[in-house]
Amino acid sequence: MTTTRHAAPSQQDLDGFRAIQRLAYRCAETIGAELVPGMTERQAAARMKTWLLDHGVDDWFHQPFAWFGDRTAFRGAVGFKQLGGFNPAFYPGLRRLEEGMPYILDCAPSMNGYTADIGYCGVIGENRVLDRLMDDLREYRELIVSLVRQRKHLSEVSQAVDRLCQRHGYDPRHKAYPFEVLAHRVEKLADDGAKSHLSLFNFGVRNISELLKGVADGRREGHSPLWSSNAKSDHPPTPGLWAVEPHLGFRDVGAKWEELLVVTEDDAFWLDDDVPHVRRWRERGLLDNVKRAA
Repeated sequence: MTTTRHAAPSQQDLDGFRAIQRLAYRCAETIGAELVPGMTERQAAARMKTWLLDHGVDDWFHQPFAWFGDRTAFRGAVGFKQLGGFNPAFYPGLRRLEEGMPYILDCAPSMNGYTADIGYCGVIGENRVLDRLMDDLREYRELIVSLVRQRKHLSEVSQAVDRLCQRHGYDPRHKAYPFEVLAHRVEKLADDGAKSHLSLFNFGVRNISELLKGVADGRREGHSPLWSSNAKSDHPPTPGLWAVEPHLGFRDVGAKWEELLVVTEDDAFWLDDDVPHVRRWRERGLLDNVKRAA
């Protein structure tokens, strides 16, 4: 039986989540355009945080991250499961950006109770490996929504992503994320009118509390808010919003997108097709029939 917690979002809520996702991507595109050689990851992440706060953000799932160079592929990084919940390697560091070096900007802001979690990648100059990864990420977006619409178990969907990585010759670097997740649920928060909320270790307390409640509920009800290839995700898709992030690695280059997937009782669709990676695929002639959301 589906709980109220797992009801499909209303149209009003979809509009709210779409607005904050677009704001988050606008931040990443704006700061990405300002990046110059010599800038550090910490400086890039700080600029993103300032921009978002200036545009009304009042809470976080997590504050901005930035990764440059081989750190985009998480070389040497391991998931939180192996470190008891904390891995400093994920946080922005002192790596300086260079010409031709890939970068990933990631932020998860909340505003008026709505949360987004996005990932944006690019390069100053050219990087042919990154171009190939970003082109191939189109296939993952199509695969994921297709399998969810077929009501495949979430573990099966994640395993299909793993197999596609193997066929492409890429490493599934999302397995370096906490608990090896391909995605996690995002819940609507109470809009209490506060201008700021408590964060610990750059993670918003309210959003993480909701995620932990979902973990506790899932233990009783047979589902999980953490979507991975393991047995805990061996259940049909639960209605709601999921922040999905396939992250590909090839040697010292990593690339990903992250955006919200809407799951209903009998369907699934991406919250918005007017996102940077979809626009890029369209401009490169890789899409024929993707329509923009209103």
